[in-house]
Amino acid sequence: MTEDRAVLLNILKTLSYEEGEFTLVSGKKSSFYIDAKETTLNPEGMYLVGKIMYEMVRQMQDIQAVGGVSIGGDPLVSSVVLSSYLNKDNLMGFLIRKEPKGHGTNQWIEGGKNLKKGMNVVILEDVVTTGGSSLKAMEAVEKGGYNAKGVVALLDRLDGGRETIEAKGYSFKSIFTLKDIRNG
Repeated sequence: MTEDRAVLLNILKTLSYEEGEFTLVSGKKSSFYIDAKETTLNPEGMYLVGKIMYEMVRQMQDIQAVGGVSIGGDPLVSSVVLSSYLNKDNLMGFLIRKEPKGHGTNQWIEGGKNLKKGMNVVILEDVVTTGGSSLKAMEAVEKGGYNAKGVVALLDRLDGGRETIEAKGYSFKSIFTLKDIRNG
């Protein structure tokens, strides 16, 4: 594990991991919860997430933009786009609303003027459980005229998300898995 990943894992464990009784978005019960926003909104955490995710996106073929579902995706997209700029790269960013605005342009995707139809894009996720929200995000992106290529996540909870996403033909990468949190 690189030094950056080791530092990020420590931040994630310290700020984002909590044990107890929780109900997840999927409806499942869990004995732990990971609030990744505590890490992605921490200055060092945000910097490291952006740097590492940017490197992971750039290892993929011909990606021109990254997007995420608001609210968890907001700091991810911002930090990756900033890392892109600092690397003299031109990776665009966008955000996906959970529902259309309901006024103005009534759009699902924010930042669309930076995008071109047919662009290859990747969805950034903080925590992936079953993969349902990732698939909904990719569906919204594809309806918008872009080519969703896959997901890059901060953490895979190892609850079937990777398999669900890959079964649909998308790529999946994560910085960490639940095993890293529990054993690392």
